[in-house]
Amino acid sequence: MTMGSRTAPGFDELAERPYADVLIVGGGINGLATFRDLAMQGVDVALVERDDFISGASAASSHMIHGGIRYLENGEFRLVHEAVTERNALLRIAPHYVRPLQTTIPIFSTFSGVLSAPLRFLRHGGGKHTERGAALIKIGLVIYDSFSRGGGRVPRHAFRGRKRSLQELPALNPDVKYTATYWDASLHDPERLAIDVLRDGRRAGGDQARAANYTAAVGAEGGRVVLRDMVSGEELGFAASVVINASGPWTDLTNLALGDPTHYMGGTKGSHIVLDHPELLAATGGRELFFENADGRIVLIYPLKGRVLVGTTDLEHRMGDPIVCTEEEVDYFIDLIGQVLPGIGVDRSQIVYRFSGVRPLPGHGDLAPGFVSRDYRIEAAPLVGGDATVLSLVGGKWTTFRASAEHLADRALALLARPRRRSTKGVAIGGGNGFPTTERARQQWIAGHADGLPAARVATLLDRYGTVATDLVAAIAEDPDDAPLVHLPGYSSAEVRHLALSEDVVHLDDLLMRRTSIAFVGGASEAAVTEIAALVAPVLGWDAGRTASEVERGVAMVHAADPSWAEASATSR
Repeated sequence: MTMGSRTAPGFDELAERPYADVLIVGGGINGLATFRDLAMQGVDVALVERDDFISGASAASSHMIHGGIRYLENGEFRLVHEAVTERNALLRIAPHYVRPLQTTIPIFSTFSGVLSAPLRFLRHGGGKHTERGAALIKIGLVIYDSFSRGGGRVPRHAFRGRKRSLQELPALNPDVKYTATYWDASLHDPERLAIDVLRDGRRAGGDQARAANYTAAVGAEGGRVVLRDMVSGEELGFAASVVINASGPWTDLTNLALGDPTHYMGGTKGSHIVLDHPELLAATGGRELFFENADGRIVLIYPLKGRVLVGTTDLEHRMGDPIVCTEEEVDYFIDLIGQVLPGIGVDRSQIVYRFSGVRPLPGHGDLAPGFVSRDYRIEAAPLVGGDATVLSLVGGKWTTFRASAEHLADRALALLARPRRRSTKGVAIGGGNGFPTTERARQQWIAGHADGLPAARVATLLDRYGTVATDLVAAIAEDPDDAPLVHLPGYSSAEVRHLALSEDVVHLDDLLMRRTSIAFVGGASEAAVTEIAALVAPVLGWDAGRTASEVERGVAMVHAADPSWAEASATSR
């Protein structure tokens, strides 16, 4: 695609005033949450992301907010306690996207693992793998439950014997000895929650909270960070007292661009597939199945949006290599489904979406990937050739994004010699503000916000956007040309136009993959993509040539991790 004018104002806002107290590099969830936190403190803060917001590691999550029960095996009690605390808080402040998730662990042995787990910890993942048995899992769940005391938001765990387990989940492998069921939390729409965080930051900070996607930090010159508009190619020097590097697995590459060759990171790749498989969906009983594969990797089968999410792998990865879900990983997923639900056939034709990302883990030498700490730390260094301080976030995960952002913001505030005005604890996020959490409250909200739209349509918008649906309802009511999409009737023309115009959409794949769940559920057919492109082209100022290239790019990006699609596409051409 040729360079052209931008359709989002972010870079222009930075160019008009090329300085801020804090510049955040990285628009994943940790960078965005830090942006929101600093904006709430009245700090002049700017954020840049070289691709779209929430398009990197944060877009490749398992769609869970969890306390990390398996981290107990690594002795990471601080992280587990913080994660459980943050999980419980997110159930309160983001109830539109974070909801209790019943999770069941199938167990095929009683005592295996009780002696080997401490040995694995002491050996840092070395030694022969031994399956985690019921006794070990029971001990872990008792400890896990204890962290929820005094403010717990989910029920305690329960154990079931073989007979009861098969009554509840009849498709389970009949060799199962026990099941352990506990509660964590689902994250229904990670990308939309992140957009809510961004929106909150902008509203809190006003003119002093600026953010630009498709804007990269490509160098340092004269004490300033050189920013490049990745659409037009334009560059500018940007001054800041504090630079926060929150670019996740790309942290070392960002520091290298700024003149400091760090070696903090050692991320591992995790992939997922999404299946349209009604029999498999029914077999889950509406709960996540969370279990140990034969290689010791903890994996999941998770019902979501009428589909089944299966993941994840944990493979060493070099950041220069493609980040895609390979055919070998697909084989791995199909095999693990067969281990736990042996009567259900699965094949590649039922896969509607694949995605892959690199976890922002610290460098770990010979330590096995599954035993690398999921905790985070902050490294400080001077900006080469300038007076600014660069704070690099090493690690970080979805569950603890608010807490890690608070730590980053506190470090920045200390460097600026400014006090913290307020905490982000307990502050509702985006469409979670005023979100109705009972059926009666839900019906009252729908009736009070219909604005002439059918109640069923308002209910869908509420589920999709939380209370931000108010803006969508207004946009739809004001658009005389609104109509259901031909190829995706669950969406309407005014809805996608509003998202394109109000949520920093630069490319069509931003809309397909991150502002909506269209790609995730397998709805991004070429016909649907073409229809959506035609609808948003007028509001984004695309001519016929740009629209055609966006269709081509959008389809390619959605199917980038699917080698079979690439082969079929090449054959058709």
